[in-house]
Amino acid sequence: MGATLDDGKAQGNATDPGEPPSMSLTVENQRQVLLNSAAGQLTPLQRAVLPWIFVAWSEGSLDSQALQQLASQLPADSFEESGLKTLRLLLDAGLTPQEFNQLQQLILQLAQGSSISDWSSLYRLMDYSLTLAGPELDAAGKSSLELLETHLQLTGAAVPGELLPCPFKAAHSDEPRRFNPRPLRKMLAGPRPEMREKMFQTLEHPRFRHDYGISTSVFRDRVYNWCIEFCREGLGKMPYPVEVGGGGELLGFLTSIEALAHFDLSLVIKFGVHFGLFCGSVYHLGSSRHHQEILPLGFSLELPGCFAMTETGHGSNVRSLETTATYDVERQEFVIHTPNLAARKDYIGNAALHAQMATVFAQLIIGDQQYGVHAFLVRIRDAQGVTMPGVHIEDCGEKVGLNGVDNGRLRFTRVRIPRLNLLDRFAQVSPDGSYTSPITSPTKRFFTMISTLVLGRVTLAAAATSVSKNALTIALRYGEQRRQFGAEGAPEQSILDYQTHQRRLLPRLASTLALNFAFQDLSLRCVDSLDSEDGRRRIEALAAGLKAWGTWHAFETVQQCRECCGGQGYLAANRFGSMRDDLDVFLTFEGDNTVLMQLVAKSLLTDFRHQFSEMGFVGLLQYLSRRATEAVSAWNPLVTRSVDPTHLRDFDFHLRAFKARENHLLTRVAGRLKRMIEGGEDTWSAFNNCQDHLVTLAKASVERNLLECFQAAVQRCPDAPTQGVLQQFCCLFALSRLEVDRAWFLENGYFEGTKAKAIRDQVLELCKQTRAMAWDVVSAFGIPDKLISAPIGLGDYPAPPMAR
Repeated sequence: MGATLDDGKAQGNATDPGEPPSMSLTVENQRQVLLNSAAGQLTPLQRAVLPWIFVAWSEGSLDSQALQQLASQLPADSFEESGLKTLRLLLDAGLTPQEFNQLQQLILQLAQGSSISDWSSLYRLMDYSLTLAGPELDAAGKSSLELLETHLQLTGAAVPGELLPCPFKAAHSDEPRRFNPRPLRKMLAGPRPEMREKMFQTLEHPRFRHDYGISTSVFRDRVYNWCIEFCREGLGKMPYPVEVGGGGELLGFLTSIEALAHFDLSLVIKFGVHFGLFCGSVYHLGSSRHHQEILPLGFSLELPGCFAMTETGHGSNVRSLETTATYDVERQEFVIHTPNLAARKDYIGNAALHAQMATVFAQLIIGDQQYGVHAFLVRIRDAQGVTMPGVHIEDCGEKVGLNGVDNGRLRFTRVRIPRLNLLDRFAQVSPDGSYTSPITSPTKRFFTMISTLVLGRVTLAAAATSVSKNALTIALRYGEQRRQFGAEGAPEQSILDYQTHQRRLLPRLASTLALNFAFQDLSLRCVDSLDSEDGRRRIEALAAGLKAWGTWHAFETVQQCRECCGGQGYLAANRFGSMRDDLDVFLTFEGDNTVLMQLVAKSLLTDFRHQFSEMGFVGLLQYLSRRATEAVSAWNPLVTRSVDPTHLRDFDFHLRAFKARENHLLTRVAGRLKRMIEGGEDTWSAFNNCQDHLVTLAKASVERNLLECFQAAVQRCPDAPTQGVLQQFCCLFALSRLEVDRAWFLENGYFEGTKAKAIRDQVLELCKQTRAMAWDVVSAFGIPDKLISAPIGLGDYPAPPMAR
């Protein structure tokens, strides 16, 4: 027997839902009596509270424990007894998916029995609730509803589309919901959910809005004002140590940037250029003097800055920059000079309008000797915004996207700066021109300096994942509600019921979940290991890989989502165009993705070489023996031919396959490079001839990391229904990636043809199974409708956005 409801009062007829339930009935039976009631058996207040309960479970901000606690704490004198009983019954944590579905059907029946013919005129949940209650609801009942609205944190909430009784608004699926999205929402929000919610609350203010057709100048000013506002809230200084005036909250900062990306990428980039790159370069490359003099001005935005690394003729190849910084011993100054147009600083964020100081990367020259690329602080405007002598600033003008960021070009004509403006953490120049550095090797010194700036790539990976979530939320919600064709004589089907539609979107949803968990893992690594050299090198490779894979994925996902929404997706108001245009440059800035993948591969080769150099002869024999055992296990006919569904959905099989691909690619490319170099080829030619192999290796390594992070998330999920959902999406991610790269597995004998076909069949089956979960998964992303903004991506589409 289940628990009984006992409030110490006399019980009435259990068959009358308007009366208190019988003590002899379990809670489950009492709920069934209520959920199977006819409209006439319910009191006005009972009818009125039902939609609030539905929304509290499906879209509210409280978890099941909080709802249960709320139900027990509602003051009895604020509700008539029938309404209070209903709330306590249905806010219980034990509400099953079937009961949830029954609740939805009961509300729809009440709505269909009302006198309202045009439900599109009701936008607020309160109005909908009052309509269900009817004119019999007295003033006390209305006060009860207002109290409930406040307690459930649903003030001003909109009516969800599932509760509007018209064919277009029918339930998303004939099957009941498979799980409560709240536990998944908690997992996806990461370790600092309060920072995420704080950002969302700020962004829901009317001053943060998407306007279409405004001029670039207006947009730039608006984005700058947004930056000022978040600066005042302390977001800019948050990732830096308390000792330098920061907030000591790197994890909170990364969480906040991920939240901002749901709203506007121009804001993310402009904010990141100043607080991440400019302030970051001062902190990581400068000494305590720079920390004391520059960082307070940077943290307060009194000294807006920019990061002048990229040149017209040199983007990714930073070591070959041509801007020079020549030391003048007599005047103890550096002379910053642009020798030709190819050496001008190009695409520099904040440079066209707002920046007053730039971190300029230039070749250090002392006497007749060149010491490589170093960073210098150069004033480019005074406090009134007037350009400094010798500095030439051009506006890059209109771009494909990110037009809220004022990108500019900088040229320097023998601009003099004080000796102390060298950011000298890793290298110092004395007044007499003596050069010293704690790092002897110029190559190591250069890469040490560059590696300290890795957080830019981390934030881009986070922002790209947020964009993928936005696009999928819009497309899947629209696909759930949009109906087209169907069997002869039957109602039109939701387009998400079509296999091709599922195939285009659901594997991308699975990949986005994988990226979410991989970003959480990377964020924690940044907090734990960023200050150590080994940890930073590992993070640099992970960040490069996730930035490249994640931005490629996001760009392709936005385009696919746009196509899946047809003509509606082509409307500017539905945001796919702006998301795609803003995201486009993510593929090439902060490191071109293809170049970053080569960086990942070279890091793997470095680890591989170190592994062999440290293991000795016995260790080498053990390694080769282990490799042989793994090969026999992975490539034996029983495995290569197995099409058993249990085997194909086995986590161990997935991870072994991903690791086998990565290890095979790594050992083969290492062997190729070794043979080429020993055969007389120079290192550059050898790597150039293996670039395709290296990029393939890097992609395999990134996907193995994504899978490991996803599987770890499944294992640690505390909620059994949610764990089952994640397990299916994790299988879909793994098998869809194996399917994408099936040519490699077939070529190398890891699969036989029958197994490749069986994997394809499993992908299709998993798409069918996860289709019923899609709405709840995107709800678990927890993105407020205000930030989604697209009318077709809101729960109450097609109501016009201004009506909300």
